[in-house]
Amino acid sequence: MMPHDRKILRQHTRQNQNQNTNSRRPRFSNNHYHTRMGSNSKADPISLTFHDSCLRMSDVQLLHGPHWLNDQILSFYYEYLAHMKYKTNSDLHFIAPEITQCMKYMGDQELKQLLDQSNTTGKPFIFFALNDNESTDAGGTHWSLLVFSRPEKTFYHFDSYGNNNTGNSLELMNKIKELLGARMAKFRPMRCLQQSNGYDCGIHVICMTDHIADYLNRYEVLDGLPTLHIDTVKAKRTELLKLILSLGGKG
Repeated sequence: MMPHDRKILRQHTRQNQNQNTNSRRPRFSNNHYHTRMGSNSKADPISLTFHDSCLRMSDVQLLHGPHWLNDQILSFYYEYLAHMKYKTNSDLHFIAPEITQCMKYMGDQELKQLLDQSNTTGKPFIFFALNDNESTDAGGTHWSLLVFSRPEKTFYHFDSYGNNNTGNSLELMNKIKELLGARMAKFRPMRCLQQSNGYDCGIHVICMTDHIADYLNRYEVLDGLPTLHIDTVKAKRTELLKLILSLGGKG
């Protein structure tokens, strides 16, 4: 996604979300709950700004321990994939999680305008990081990944915790498929590596997004995707910390 397209999406997001929708409630104590503060806050200083993402120290700290990841971490990584790793492949389109959440509650006319203006409508492959929050209030306890493959006319759903988020993924698919010109698209829940704890769903979404994007970048279809290896998941938090530091962030 080009920077201008992301700005269009985020403008629509801000118009349709209430003040607290961007936050996500983790499974753990409130010490790990992410709260947005002013840009000059000394209590929670900025670690890194990268294109349209902003990570504070409280966000980065989630990578240091067994913590549920918030949407700021996922949004940062989607920015990285779009603007650096897959910058030259315009077929891959990454929708930030807070925008996906907003899409769930938009009216059809406004959603169509958003998709058209951001050039999402005709993209061959679209990635949605999906939260299980079913209201416009802050919340949610689980992440999963929905990937639309236009060549295969299929929405693929990857859930690292059984079928926990199937209902939300089906709801989003049914809301957007006709607007994407894919009224006859199928829904296909995929077998994928399962998390071994209650907090790594966000890491699994990040790893699966990267895994699938790399496969599509080479083969241009999702069919035949190999299974994600557990070692990739185990190493990802450290890799993310190194990436943030390499881009000038603080850890």
